[in-house]
Amino acid sequence: MTTAIASHPLRDSATMVRRNLRRMVRYPSMTVQLIAMPVLLLLLFVYVFGGTLGAGLGGASGGRAEYVNYVVPAILVITIATTVQGTAISVAMDMTEGIIARFRTMNIARVSVLTGHVIGSIVQALLSLAVVTGVALLIGFEPHADFGDWLALGGLLTAVTFALVWLTVALGQASRTVEAASNLPMPLMFLPFLGSGFVPTDSMPEGVRWFAEYQPFTPIMESIRALLLDRPLGNELWIALAWCTGIALAGYFWAKRLYNRKV
Repeated sequence: MTTAIASHPLRDSATMVRRNLRRMVRYPSMTVQLIAMPVLLLLLFVYVFGGTLGAGLGGASGGRAEYVNYVVPAILVITIATTVQGTAISVAMDMTEGIIARFRTMNIARVSVLTGHVIGSIVQALLSLAVVTGVALLIGFEPHADFGDWLALGGLLTAVTFALVWLTVALGQASRTVEAASNLPMPLMFLPFLGSGFVPTDSMPEGVRWFAEYQPFTPIMESIRALLLDRPLGNELWIALAWCTGIALAGYFWAKRLYNRKV
């Protein structure tokens, strides 16, 4: 059995990816909810708050049109955060509803279960990001990115998703119930609000501003903003990638440890 498990990890992982993608198709309500949240936030902040918040961005030239360009990077990060919340729920369902015990009796590679969740969630997140970007373009978002910027943006968003997915795979395993798994990743959705996602950090009180400038999502959102609006990147992209690497490694080793303990 050991030889068979070790010889088919790619095939078994592909099977688990198809399983997770079919779950997404069979239960579209979860996918719709995960996309609806960032879309609603985008519409709320652009059409309700955008006129006032945008006036503080560009002086006399600021306004709703200025604000939609500013807020889209935060909405993209929130889109990833909502998607990985679904990952934690799916992992918790597997851990608590007996399917892992069923897999344990089958001749499949142990690593394929987690790999299926990770790759399936990345695909789901990229599809969600495409939908949210499309909505942003429809309501007036005007990116100035060239082909190279779009490629870099795709790589950065994939790296952010990969890191957060591994973190939430661990959170899903650490949760004793599915309900707990749906709540543990919630701070990921609020971090963009406590960064440069919705207003510049210069306008915040000193203590909040310090946290906003040094928390991981701020360099990620600033990098997305620079790539989309053709602004100087500075060191923000390297800081963002460093955060992604650290979160991914911490999430991977935590998830692997929990999985080896339970399976």
